[in-house]
Amino acid sequence: MKTLIPAAQLFTVRAFTQDTPGFRDTLQRVAKIGYTAVQISAIGPIPAPEIKAALEENHLTCCVTHSSFDRMQTDLPAMIAEHQLFGCSLMGIGAMPEQYRDSAEGFREFARVIAPIARELKENGMRLTYHNHSFEFQRFSGKLGIDILFEETDPEAVEFVLDSYWIQAGGCNPVDYIRKANGRMSVFHLKDMQIHGWQQRFAPIFEGNLDFPAMFAACRDTGVQYIAVEQDDCYGEDPFDCLARSYRNITANL
Repeated sequence: MKTLIPAAQLFTVRAFTQDTPGFRDTLQRVAKIGYTAVQISAIGPIPAPEIKAALEENHLTCCVTHSSFDRMQTDLPAMIAEHQLFGCSLMGIGAMPEQYRDSAEGFREFARVIAPIARELKENGMRLTYHNHSFEFQRFSGKLGIDILFEETDPEAVEFVLDSYWIQAGGCNPVDYIRKANGRMSVFHLKDMQIHGWQQRFAPIFEGNLDFPAMFAACRDTGVQYIAVEQDDCYGEDPFDCLARSYRNITANL
C-alpha cells in the first residue's frame, strides 16, 4: 500500500515566517509535531541558502511551493536556481490572477500564458503546479473552469495541487477530482470543513465533515505522495496547535 506523507502547508503559520529567525523557529516547531515535509508559502524575503539551511537542520523536505506568478514571468531562471538549491522540484501557482477568472477564454488564455513557464521548468527537471479555489468550479457554457485547465495544459509539464475544502465549496466531490488528476498530482491539500449555523469554516483535519478516508484511498490509487495540511483561518486558536491536531488525527487514520 502506497505511503502518504503528511506535510505542513506553511500558509497556516504565515504570521511566524516573515523573517529568517521566525522561519527557522517555525520549521523547528513543525518538525517537533512530527511533520517531515512542508510546503513553502507566504513566507517573508528569506534567501534560498537560509531556506536550505533551515530545512536541513530540521530534516524537512520541501514538497512544493506557492511562488510569485509575476516573478515567474520575469525572473524564472533565478527562481529555478533557488528551488534547486533548497531541493524542491515543484513550483506552484496559488491562484490565477483575477483577469483570467471570468470566462472560458480567460481560463484558456491563462493556460497559454503558463505554457512556456511549464516548458522551461520541465527542461530543468521540475514541474509547474496549480492550486484551486472555488472559483475554478464556475460553469462556462456547461464546462467547469477547472476542467478547461485540465484540458488546456500539458500533462507532462503541469501538475495540480487540488484542495479538498475548495473542491467541496465549489460543489464537487474531492474524490472525483483526485481521480481525474491521476498521474498529475504529487501533492494534495487537506482542509476540513465545519458548519457553524449557516456558515462553513476551516477546521483541523477529521474535525469537520469531509470524507478523508475516501480521499486517502483515491490519493494512494493515483500517485499522490504528499498530503499537505492547510488551515487558512484558525479563528483565534494557535495555528501550531491546529497543525498538531491535524497531524495526530491523520496519522491515526492513515
